Amino acid sequence: MSLACGIDVGGTKIAGGVVDEDGAIVEELRVESPATDAEAIEEAIAGLVTELRSRHDIATVGVGAAGYVDKARAVVLFAPNVAWRNEDLKGELEKRVELPVVIENDANAAAWGEFAYGAGHDADDLLLVTVGTGVGGGLVLDGEVYRGANGVGAEIGHMRVVPNGILCGCGKHGCFEQYASGSALVREARSLAMSGAMIAQGMLERAGGDLRQITGPLITEAARHGDEGARQQLAELGRWLGEGIASLTEILDPGVVVIGGGVSEADELLLEPTRTAFAGQLVGRGFRPIPEVRKARLGNKAGLIGAADLSRR
Repeated sequence: MSLACGIDVGGTKIAGGVVDEDGAIVEELRVESPATDAEAIEEAIAGLVTELRSRHDIATVGVGAAGYVDKARAVVLFAPNVAWRNEDLKGELEKRVELPVVIENDANAAAWGEFAYGAGHDADDLLLVTVGTGVGGGLVLDGEVYRGANGVGAEIGHMRVVPNGILCGCGKHGCFEQYASGSALVREARSLAMSGAMIAQGMLERAGGDLRQITGPLITEAARHGDEGARQQLAELGRWLGEGIASLTEILDPGVVVIGGGVSEADELLLEPTRTAFAGQLVGRGFRPIPEVRKARLGNKAGLIGAADLSRR
C-alpha cells in the first residue's frame, strides 16, 4: 500500500503524518513552528519527514501552507502568519528530504481531504467553508481542486459583504470573515454583555464576570445548555454564514457545502440557522436543487490528510 506524508504548517504548530490510501493516519507527530524563520520552518518540516520515513516507506510528501501558493504548487507567494515571501518551498524541501513534494494552500488541502475521505466523499463538486478565527475556503469542481488562473483562488473570507463595513485585517472593510467567523461571534457576544443586556448575563456569569473569558467554546457550551443569548449569537452567525454561502452558490453551484473549523463544533446550533438562511437567500429556490450543508468529518486532520493524498496524485 502506498504511503504518503502530509504536513500541516500553522503559525504555532507543524503537524506531520503518514497517510495510507484509505485516508487513515498511520502515525502523527507535532513540533513547534518557528514561524518567523523561513529556513527553520523548512528544517522542522524536513525533520518530521525524516523521522516518519525512518519507520514507514513514504513515497511522496504533501505540504499544506496557510498562504498563496503558485499554480505549479511549488512557491509560497505570501503567507500572513509564516515568514514566506516568494519561497520555493517545493525546491528547498526536495533538496532536504529527497522525495517528490507538492505544496498546496491549507484550505485547498482540507477541501480535498473532505472530498476524498470525509463529508463530501459522494459528491463531484464541493465547497468547504472553515469557520474559525477567520473564514477560509476550498473548492473541488468536477473532481479537481479549483485553484484559479494563478493558484490563489477560493479566498472566500475576503469577499465584501458589507460596503464600508467592519475593518478587516486584510485592510478592506466589510469582509465576509468579519461577520461569519468565530472572532465575529466572540466580538458580538462580548459587545452584548458589555452593553448590560439581560440576555447576555448568562454568558457573562459563565465567564466569571470577565468579558475576556467569553470565548467561542464558552458560547457554544452555554447554547448547548439552553442559554438563549448564546443561542441567538450562534443563530446570527449562522445567518451571515448562510447568506454568504448563498452568494457563493450562485456562482459555483457546488453539489455539497461542508462547514468545518472550530465553530462547527456547535453542530446544529450553527448548521440549522445556516441552512435556513442559505435556502432563504438562494435565487430560484423551489425550482432548483439546494446543495446539502454538512458538517466536516475530518476535523483538524483534513488538511494533513488532503495534502498527503494530493501528493500521490
